[in-house]
Amino acid sequence: MRIAANLSLLFAELPLRERIVAAGAAGFDGVEIQFPYELPAIVLKEALERAGLPLVLINLPAGDLMRGGAGLAAVPARQDEFDAALEQALSYAAMTRPACVNVLPGRLAEGVDRAQALATLAGNLRRTAEAFRLLGIGVLVEAINPLDMPGFLINTPQQLDELLRAVAHPNCLAQYDLYHMARQGIDPVAGIERLAGRIGHVQFADCPGRGTPGSGGLDFAAALAALRASGYRGWLGAEYRPGAAGTAAELGWLAEWRASRL
Repeated sequence: MRIAANLSLLFAELPLRERIVAAGAAGFDGVEIQFPYELPAIVLKEALERAGLPLVLINLPAGDLMRGGAGLAAVPARQDEFDAALEQALSYAAMTRPACVNVLPGRLAEGVDRAQALATLAGNLRRTAEAFRLLGIGVLVEAINPLDMPGFLINTPQQLDELLRAVAHPNCLAQYDLYHMARQGIDPVAGIERLAGRIGHVQFADCPGRGTPGSGGLDFAAALAALRASGYRGWLGAEYRPGAAGTAAELGWLAEWRASRL
């Protein structure tokens, strides 16, 4: 499996363009960026081309979500803002050509009941999946643990399963994060088995701590074996927080995974 560096967390001491070069030099096969919009699309495209790395994943703009708000995708009153975010991401992706775009469900907004929020989210995912299908770019939606992000609308594999069934679009798949499952006490293998055939991207960090692989107790060998058994052949996104020594000094796990064919 190919491994991408999440440049929103890795090599964060460097400017974004330099992180791309650092990821290539470190042996990563590609990069993902949560919200790359600080860089003009043409600048990011040129940086990727110079480094010879593909862009694997970006997120749709999410409004105030990362500042503690509800975000955009599941809030009926913010439909115009979501539509603008979709247009921005379409324009950006047309230039940078990520393999996938992730739509963050967000938090349950005040005054909105869960059923209404889920219906809004499903409709927005369906429209987004169709819009990006025309570009040949996959659309993802992920579950995030409610301990790190209280109030998040989608937490578990079961909820993700139900959401994907409601969306019912072939271009909308799960983004599955091993850390977010383990953080809330869910067996990552059980979640993989439930979502088999509908996982479009995988991210990882160790647990507890969301640190470098090997810093916690997550059984990566079992999870990756389950992914292979499920038929998953996509990317693995390294989305962890490096320790005090920095990203480059803590990449022994990458060489070990390569050597053991994890």
